[in-house]
Amino acid sequence: MKFGVFDQNDRSGRPLAQQYEERVQLVELYDRLGFHCYHMSEHHATSLSTTPSQNVLASALIQRTQRLRFCPLVYLLPIHHPMRLAEEICMLDHMSRGRFEFGIGKGASPHELAALGVDAADAQPRYAEAYEIIQRYFASDALNFEGRFWQFDNVPVEMKPLQTPHPPVWYALASPDSTVWPAQQGMNIVCGGPVARVGEITARFRAERAKAHGNVAGEPLIAVSRYIIVGESDEAALEVGRSAWPVFYANFFKLWRKHGTEPVNAKLPPTFDELLATGQAVAGSAETVRAGLAKQIEDGRINYLIGSFVFGSMPHADAVSSVERFAAHVMPALREANAMAA
Repeated sequence: MKFGVFDQNDRSGRPLAQQYEERVQLVELYDRLGFHCYHMSEHHATSLSTTPSQNVLASALIQRTQRLRFCPLVYLLPIHHPMRLAEEICMLDHMSRGRFEFGIGKGASPHELAALGVDAADAQPRYAEAYEIIQRYFASDALNFEGRFWQFDNVPVEMKPLQTPHPPVWYALASPDSTVWPAQQGMNIVCGGPVARVGEITARFRAERAKAHGNVAGEPLIAVSRYIIVGESDEAALEVGRSAWPVFYANFFKLWRKHGTEPVNAKLPPTFDELLATGQAVAGSAETVRAGLAKQIEDGRINYLIGSFVFGSMPHADAVSSVERFAAHVMPALREANAMAA
């Protein structure tokens, strides 16, 4: 059982320089406390992210850590030049001495794509072309490709990743039907949403993986992402969540509301209590959080739990205390329970 972190790094209301330094300090803490990987989102033209360049962020954090892995979750492939992205993946993999991973996606917001000059109607074919080019880059010494959006004619490939054949690849999904392709590709997956859906997704993923690869040894990381707050008491944790959530909620929907639209899959409730009711957040004392997450791990049959420990206007000190309590009182118990179940 592994534990990771997902960070939108949405606007907190504090000066950006302060927010960046606080995030660096948190990542140093994740590294010391034994978290597996720090996953970061990519968003543009919205207060949902103050770190739109994941690679800039990762390159800084790599220098301040020793063991923690880093994983953009996900790269919005339609807006990236695929060869340049492949080169930067190689750089980050070597700079981190093999601690780099990456996720791929086509983007959930047509408004963010439009802000960068990409028509949402072209997102899927651009995504497919970009991923094929990246795969070819890792597998060859010269890049050849003739597509609708990109063309390469015997372009030298001067770098390869440190990890062979390439760093682990991630795919985010929201329904059981979305599991077929990543299962065939041997990818790691992460899902969110209500508790009931998670078990359906992981069961289908394992079935599709067995169909595609047979009874191979081991399995990829199968993750769920949850907002987590561990307080001195249930009420203290709820107070932190209730205070921070409205700011995150406004950041999350800001660009959608500017255009009078709503996201298709991401249905976040407006209050933290409603979020708790869906199981997408778990907050309380260490005992409460332990019990809530243990059930989700068992019911969802996951082997990797990704926590969002800071969001919205949450004070840095509250986030630090929550993470320290989680590492001291929740992680060991969940690992032991998972090992016994296995």
